[in-house]
Amino acid sequence: MPRTRVKFCGITNAEDAGHAVDSGADALGFNFFRGSSRYISPEAAHEIASRLPAFVTTVALFVNEDPEDRNRIVELVQPDLLQFHGLEIPDDCRASGRPYIKALPVTEALAQQAADYEDASGILLDTQVDGRFGGTGETFDWSLVPPLSMPVILAGGLDAGNVGEAIRALRPYAVDVSSGVEKAAGRKDKDKMQQFCVAVRAADQESL
Repeated sequence: MPRTRVKFCGITNAEDAGHAVDSGADALGFNFFRGSSRYISPEAAHEIASRLPAFVTTVALFVNEDPEDRNRIVELVQPDLLQFHGLEIPDDCRASGRPYIKALPVTEALAQQAADYEDASGILLDTQVDGRFGGTGETFDWSLVPPLSMPVILAGGLDAGNVGEAIRALRPYAVDVSSGVEKAAGRKDKDKMQQFCVAVRAADQESL
């Protein structure tokens, strides 16, 4: 089985970015949703992204962003991948012409909704909480996930204590964590990030 990729989302500062990379993160997520406690300005994200080593993927997260503002942010930050975490329809996601992933809640309509985003680089599965767009720290029933034809990125309440179980249950392409490796909203915990990556690698080894 290929190894499970790790994305740390909600990076707000250079120190956390450095610790994330040192822990073994494959991707870092920058949250441009102003309603989030993990919001980062485009200028700060650009500064951090420009100093990352090779082979670390940068992900720009948007929630129902105005297209002109989104394009401005993308032009400045130059992320490798876009993540749409709101109510964006497929045409919204494709408009920038860049690779993207789409976050979807795990409901009975998941398979049908995912098919609408057939050109996505992956589907991110998160917990549905009314009025919230991710980052809730709440898990969902992993057994409810139907077979999907594109890579699955698992999010929603993951931490070092449960990510191994999640990987064994779903065998996702990647796992995405934010609050589960924080010491406070918008501030990562170095030890928690390291422990998370260790748990992911241990789960991968079990499947060999």
